[in-house]
Amino acid sequence: MKVTLFATCLVDMFQGDVGKAVVEVLERLGCDLDFPEKICCGQPAYNSGYVKESKNAMKKMITAFEHAEYVVSPSGSCAFMFKEYAEVFKGDPVWEPKAQALANKTYEFTEFIVDVLKIEDVGARLESKATYHTSCHMTRLLGVTEAPFKLLNHVEGLQYVELPGKERCCGFGGTFSVKMGDISGEMVNEKVQNVEETGADILIGADAGCLINIGGRMNRLGKPIRVMHIAEVLNCR
Repeated sequence: MKVTLFATCLVDMFQGDVGKAVVEVLERLGCDLDFPEKICCGQPAYNSGYVKESKNAMKKMITAFEHAEYVVSPSGSCAFMFKEYAEVFKGDPVWEPKAQALANKTYEFTEFIVDVLKIEDVGARLESKATYHTSCHMTRLLGVTEAPFKLLNHVEGLQYVELPGKERCCGFGGTFSVKMGDISGEMVNEKVQNVEETGADILIGADAGCLINIGGRMNRLGKPIRVMHIAEVLNCR
């Protein structure tokens, strides 16, 4: 099975180890990967109201992934952005069908493993106590709610503790954390407190933005809790 990796800007620039883990896990599961470089889905501009200006970035993405059999992303937020393209180009005889084709073959990383590859046990092992942050876009918009937990339940040695208030936003929200810094700060403080309450050694998540936000605050507060993307957990042997 041929898979084209949509690594996302945050993974590409700040979390290269996450991208590496995604590749290694999928290759072990029999996938043949390729990776278009230096591309952005246009979400920051689009979510800030610059729809017209973001279309050029979207067209570049549609073209870059036109050859793909499957597109897989380690971010529910960015994967959902691909799903938005068809609505953005609605009525355009050239770009709407291309955008819809991209949406139809795009999957979040855990969703792809569970729903397409039909695998729940990837052979991972990690002796630790962990909790999991459910990111807003991945659960509320993309609708991926069960796949991460199905995979984590099969990680040998991992003791899972549910995160109190798991349905609450961490305060990142892309440009929200910049425009509404004070509110965002209080939201991430609450999230850090909830993580501490679990007694977990590791906070696991599936969106780089959330993990950078929560992990950054925990680091500044001196909290000894490791932050891991779920791909890194599934890559532990």
